[in-house]
Amino acid sequence: MNWDQIAGQWKQAAGRMREKWGKLTDDDLQSVAGRRDQLIGRLQERYGIAREEAEREVDAFSESYHPGEPPSERARRAGKA
Repeated sequence: MNWDQIAGQWKQAAGRMREKWGKLTDDDLQSVAGRRDQLIGRLQERYGIAREEAEREVDAFSESYHPGEPPSERARRAGKA
């Protein structure tokens, strides 16, 4: 999924981001509000990682994000079920 679609469904995507990146606060996600560069910066701050690593993580998230997908299907795709 491309970033524009994620930004357009930000509230739902933010919930999934909280699952993936537990160190991000609700305030972090609210202030990011769909801006990819802002999310990358917050990941750098919270996790102490390089920009390139944060970009890879955000890109991987956007590729794997499927809105409306039930948690059981997400787990199956991730090889956890």
